[in-house]
Amino acid sequence: MIKVGWLFMNKVDLSALFRGMQGQMQSQLSTNREFIHHPGSKGDALENAWIEWLQNYLPNRYSVDKAIVIDHQGNTSDQIDVVIYDNWFTPFIFNQNGFKYIPAEGVYAVFEVKPDIKGSVGNINYIQYAGQKIASVRRLDRTSTSMINSGQRLPARPLTKIIGGILTTTNSFTHYNNNTIEKHIGSLTDLEGIDLGCIVDHGSFFVQYQGEEDINERTDFRKRIRDYYQNRTFHSLVFSQSENSLITFFMQLTRYLQQAIGTVPAIDLQAYMDTIGEKIDSEI
Repeated sequence: MIKVGWLFMNKVDLSALFRGMQGQMQSQLSTNREFIHHPGSKGDALENAWIEWLQNYLPNRYSVDKAIVIDHQGNTSDQIDVVIYDNWFTPFIFNQNGFKYIPAEGVYAVFEVKPDIKGSVGNINYIQYAGQKIASVRRLDRTSTSMINSGQRLPARPLTKIIGGILTTTNSFTHYNNNTIEKHIGSLTDLEGIDLGCIVDHGSFFVQYQGEEDINERTDFRKRIRDYYQNRTFHSLVFSQSENSLITFFMQLTRYLQQAIGTVPAIDLQAYMDTIGEKIDSEI
């Protein structure tokens, strides 16, 4: 207890609370995958563990699922292990043959899940593979239209950035200065760029890029967001301490979602109805 003027205030050890939260997060993430031994089942269990972990900690306005992302032209992404998407303003989600199809306009973030940051699929490493999955979402054609807010009609907003990352349990690279990880992430270009990630037993990380959006581009929002990804360049990789991996990843993700992105733009529903030759009224 500390004295402030004539008042006495209780004081709590925030670092201890964060350590406790890290322990709870790590325990929950481990529960669903610990006793799974079949390789296919282990991959599914790991993805499900991350999905359930994010569902438990993110605010209810965000939904988290394994899904395929689609656009109004019928283009699809690769299957994405973890998709964080809007739960308030996304008006439809398709469920077909065991797959969820989510409109690109509602997507906040996508993640590839692997057991180890070191590994490969065919002749490309896991980080490059994650970059290709991320690019398959970012290249989809998103719409934006006007909306009503507090009784006022607001014009169409610029398209938001789509966060891309990789989530793993361990790091088998022998270079503990992270040079190999940094080299692989730095080699990604254009729409493939990774923004952040988590290696549970090694640390979380975020990537710093050089380059900004052209805020003077006020009409062609597709060009604006495409140019941003094409022109930004890798600057550096910043790692947390290993004992704070999950809490720092969660805080960084939340910071991006709430303070760097905010709310996704309103979806142009007519663009989707055009595919079935129908028209919906925009006035009432």
